[in-house]
Amino acid sequence: MSTAVIKAQNLTKKFKQFAAVDSISFEIKEGECFAFLGPNGAGKTTTVKMIHCVSPVTSGTLDILGLHANVDNRKIRELTGVIPQETNLDADLTVYENLMIFSEFFDIPKKEAKKRIDGLLKFVELENKLKSKMDELSGGMKRRLLIARALINKPKIIIADEPTTGLDPAARHLIWQRLRQLKQQGTTLVLTTQYMEEAEQLCDRLVVMDKGKILKEGAPLQLIKDEIGNEVIEIRVSQEEDQKIKDNLSEYLCNSERVGDTLYIYCKDGRSIMQKIMDLSLQNVLHRPASLEDVFLKLTGRELGEGG
Repeated sequence: MSTAVIKAQNLTKKFKQFAAVDSISFEIKEGECFAFLGPNGAGKTTTVKMIHCVSPVTSGTLDILGLHANVDNRKIRELTGVIPQETNLDADLTVYENLMIFSEFFDIPKKEAKKRIDGLLKFVELENKLKSKMDELSGGMKRRLLIARALINKPKIIIADEPTTGLDPAARHLIWQRLRQLKQQGTTLVLTTQYMEEAEQLCDRLVVMDKGKILKEGAPLQLIKDEIGNEVIEIRVSQEEDQKIKDNLSEYLCNSERVGDTLYIYCKDGRSIMQKIMDLSLQNVLHRPASLEDVFLKLTGRELGEGG
């Protein structure tokens, strides 16, 4: 059993009277990828800022690698690396210079820093961009450079805050590959994301957050199985039709709910239910596997991309 490298108990962060993070508790095990999943404003980024010791804890406890988290804890920062949500690279410096300047924050000798930089640029496939300025890099290249920068101090924990936001699918998949490689090497990954596929691709466990609270915790597939089942049938129909449809499906063990203009039916085997639905001559019907997005819709009643 892996040991917990991050422990939070009743962790709270308030801005005046507003609780951005509202008394949450969780543990992150060594070598796993753990994600905070939720919409904008859920409290994900605020939580990871406390983990990285750039935002003070209002109340509760937070321990990182056996050390008490606070904004003055330089030791924790030395043991963690951060891939920030914003691309905060120095536009006036080259790729190499950005990494070399950052290495100085950790007092890494220049010879050792150069060796690490060479290896990291190969790792993120930027070795041919050594002398390039930031305006010569694509968005995906900048995100990969941020990964290299986060690894310069050989951290035990990597915090990736929305690491692929705004990237095209090819760039996103390349970053997923690199993050999986880091996990395989034993690095603990702490991820915040709004992307369902990202969470399913990378995570061992996750928490679903909304309005500063943890709604559910577990492995992605287990959460889907427990909360939804195996399959989902979406019926885009007026709300007045809901009861008629439910009455016709009363013989089946399934749950349903309405979100917006769509009735969602959650079931283990949708084939026989689909036949019943088709007998009703309904249009705009979709039968598909259950997903993490269904879990979030069920828990919060809104799309992941919505603010709040």
